[in-house]
Amino acid sequence: MERYYSSSDDELPRPEWHAPWRLYRVISGNLGWVRSIAFDPSNSWFGTGSADRTIKIWDVASGRLKHTLAGHIGQVRGLAVSTQHTYMFSAGDDKQVKCWDLEQNKVIRSYHGHLSGVYCLALHPTVDILFTGGRDSVCRVWDIRSKDQIYALSGHADTVCSLLTRPTDPQIITGSHDTTIKFWDLRNGGKTMGTLTNHKKSIRALAMHPKEPRTFVSAGADYNIKKFILPGGQFYHNMLSQQKATVNAAAVNEEGVMATGGDDGSLWFWDWKSGHNFQQTRTTAQPGSLESEAGIYALSYDMTGSRLVTCEADKTIKMWKQDEGATPETHPLNYKPPTDVRRF
Repeated sequence: MERYYSSSDDELPRPEWHAPWRLYRVISGNLGWVRSIAFDPSNSWFGTGSADRTIKIWDVASGRLKHTLAGHIGQVRGLAVSTQHTYMFSAGDDKQVKCWDLEQNKVIRSYHGHLSGVYCLALHPTVDILFTGGRDSVCRVWDIRSKDQIYALSGHADTVCSLLTRPTDPQIITGSHDTTIKFWDLRNGGKTMGTLTNHKKSIRALAMHPKEPRTFVSAGADYNIKKFILPGGQFYHNMLSQQKATVNAAAVNEEGVMATGGDDGSLWFWDWKSGHNFQQTRTTAQPGSLESEAGIYALSYDMTGSRLVTCEADKTIKMWKQDEGATPETHPLNYKPPTDVRRF
């Protein structure tokens, strides 16, 4: 039996006002789709992985190119920068997972085991463990120091394309093209702790509020962005609008602004607590690109949450920031309380 949330209930709060976001910089330099992004913990640079098989390091303040790292022979779909070591990790369609020493700008370890392209990776927040997921339907767990595979988390029936990691159980959450989300028990041999079947199509993105580790959202090809409560994974609510696009990426900053990027170039901004969509914009393909190349493949906030970077199909990287001159009077909230939102 389905239950619904009505506006007379007080479980979903009225949204907070957030200033609108605007594009302020377009960075060119890649020769292929830009597929992945990761920020340095010091917030001085960020790295992007591309279909041109390179990783490029960019200065956050100026947007200038600092380094180009070559080593992959397929498009680079996953990047992560360690907060505890001077390491960056990358993964790509060439089945390879690499550890880069950022002091020497070279590969010092490779992790072998995936049978097909690797689509996503994430570092454990407190332990020296790396997680990778790919087209072989397996999430693999690696000891970053020894190159050893600790576990192969098997259970998905299709590509593992999104990952979340947490310091407490469930420490690893995976989303797959098989429409399911799985929680894994790392303390008990990597067994499945639970499976969520709320989505009807592939799950492309998972995101968690940096200050609220008990909730996360999932998004993908079925237009619904869903919020769940941890540790059990109870379904909380759908976001209050449908983006009408396959959502490839999602990120949340500490102010409670969630950004989601679609394969049609749509970039939507949401109030995290209420699920209200307060801004809809669309990226523009650069001159010389096809209109169909206005897709967003990855996005991330910087460490302060004041900048948003999108990685796009027109081979560019775009940087966004809030309009500092905006006020609730010049940009009203335009919020209408929901009357019929599915909760369970």
